[in-house]
Amino acid sequence: MENQHSHESLKTKRIGRAVEISAEMFLKQGIEAVKMTDIADACGVGVATLYRYFGTKTAITIAAMTYLWTELKEKFRGVFESQAFLSQTGCKRIHDLMRMYLQLFDMHPGFMKLLGEFDLMLIREEVPKAALYDYERSVINFYPTVEASFQAGVQDGSVRGDIDFKLFYLTITHSMMELCKKILQGELLPSDDFTDGKAELNMLIDMAISYLRKD
Repeated sequence: MENQHSHESLKTKRIGRAVEISAEMFLKQGIEAVKMTDIADACGVGVATLYRYFGTKTAITIAAMTYLWTELKEKFRGVFESQAFLSQTGCKRIHDLMRMYLQLFDMHPGFMKLLGEFDLMLIREEVPKAALYDYERSVINFYPTVEASFQAGVQDGSVRGDIDFKLFYLTITHSMMELCKKILQGELLPSDDFTDGKAELNMLIDMAISYLRKD
């Protein structure tokens, strides 16, 4: 029984190490460029062992992206429960929350770019939604905090109350995420110019707040 426990413990450690190492490799090289043999070599295990643990490269990629989101979520822990944040008007809170995308863009560009490649992989591999349950739970969900800020703004008179707030939230978050990924993937067309990419993100935030703010 003790030997079985030790074996399971070793397996758990190896799986965790493989996830962390693959996440680092994906950030540096991209998903497509990294092979299972590369991950196995970096982990010091045979590639057959890696396949036995995860089954496919897609599975280890999902695990790696789940790990990266979880690590990123820790960086924001407690920020939006602080007195400094809650003492602001609802409108100012929403503005600060939207600026989190600028922080992701500035401080974690490799991760934001990787998200674009990951989305394409999910489409290409036709990954079933059931396989993404843990991944979805790991993704930072600002909605409860933004909704609470909206309700506070309606009460303090800083935001409009006559809008479909969920539609507003989805439109802005989807737009911010996709704009971040597009800018970071680089200029593709001759007319593309992302020199002022950050200014575009700021303008999108300003437009959203202008729509939301109560006159």
